[in-house]
Amino acid sequence: MKLAEQLKKDLSNGLYDSVLEKIYCEKDPKPIQARYIDLINGFSANFGYDRELSLFSAPGRTEIGGNHTDHQRGCVLAASVNLDVIAAVSLNNENLIRVQSEGYPLDIINLDELTPQMSEYNQAKALIRGVVAKFKEMGYEIKGFDAYTTSNVLKGSGLSSSASFEVLIGNILNGLFANNSVSDVEIAKIGQYAENVYFGKPCGLMDQMASSVGAVVSIDFKDLENPIIKKVDFNFSKSGYALCIIDSGADHADLTDEYAAIPYEMKKVAQVFGKEVLREVDETLFMENIALVREKCGDRATLRAMHFYSDNNRAILEAEALKKGDFKRFLEVVTESGRSSYMYLQNVSVCGSSTHQAVGLVLALCDKFLKHKGAYRVHGGGFAGTVQAFVPLNMVEEFKARVEKAIGEGSCHILSIRPFGGIRIE
Repeated sequence: MKLAEQLKKDLSNGLYDSVLEKIYCEKDPKPIQARYIDLINGFSANFGYDRELSLFSAPGRTEIGGNHTDHQRGCVLAASVNLDVIAAVSLNNENLIRVQSEGYPLDIINLDELTPQMSEYNQAKALIRGVVAKFKEMGYEIKGFDAYTTSNVLKGSGLSSSASFEVLIGNILNGLFANNSVSDVEIAKIGQYAENVYFGKPCGLMDQMASSVGAVVSIDFKDLENPIIKKVDFNFSKSGYALCIIDSGADHADLTDEYAAIPYEMKKVAQVFGKEVLREVDETLFMENIALVREKCGDRATLRAMHFYSDNNRAILEAEALKKGDFKRFLEVVTESGRSSYMYLQNVSVCGSSTHQAVGLVLALCDKFLKHKGAYRVHGGGFAGTVQAFVPLNMVEEFKARVEKAIGEGSCHILSIRPFGGIRIE
């Protein structure tokens, strides 16, 4: 920890430049310096000056392959991106955790009150309480601290701002109270626990894992306690394509029931065969019993199960293509995945909504503008939020301009894959 003013001087004088350049994949560290200095000023304005501070960061994530496969213990391909939530943190010698996130009310957690509270569902306070509760359950002595956070991971963007926040809190606790003894994988699991039990959202583990581990990772969730995590050695910056995330402008904050219906229906199909999740059901057995599945679960659940089997395999094929350097094949599989999400998984628009189909419109624009060059697909949970597109570099400027003319200025984000997950800035 360093005093706030000293930390700002060290940032301004370039002492952190090499670290920031590596984390953010940027050659010019000045804007990043300024962001962290603003963060420290925000802490001081809210919690007082002359405090000793530590800095933490946790990235957003992009789902590259495996759309809604993780909660069925399937395979995914994901990566951390160069957008993140950052925090300045200081111990406060109290029994309270105070987290002031820029633009939001102050969250206060009493360390003696760590049971789940339904009144906090869908609130950041619930995530803090859940992560802290799990660390204490693991035997770590957690003390009070103050934290000020800012984020450029757009809420509702499909880049998973909630997972970034969970991973951030996990890294703060790990750095301050656990001597960094908790692994990236365990921090991801703790984040999922907080989201499931305290936040009230039945998410899988992909978001937290990609944010916590970092870089491009293929993950096989067949054994939830010991997922197989492999970093994929591929440099997207040399592929000739840019990764674009397009914000449709539709907020998915109130669509928890739509998201929850997908794992519920997939698990309902698995139960027809006496299993908990689809990964435990052989695909051939499922296909031979389509009539029974339709009778027991309905057509949409059947279609969603069909999507799981195909997209689970696609996540593997995409990782293999990248490892071989076959980006053309990778793009083909991404396109297949996008079609499957639209036709089978049906997570592009809310059922029955004729007026609001923002994600479907963005996909249509990608189809028109790219003209079979590159690839595009619904990104993340779906229904609202974002579309992911891989755009040839010689088309990026025109593509971005045309998308933003139709959807809105600032809606198309050109990102980089970040080589680090959750981290303490040292």
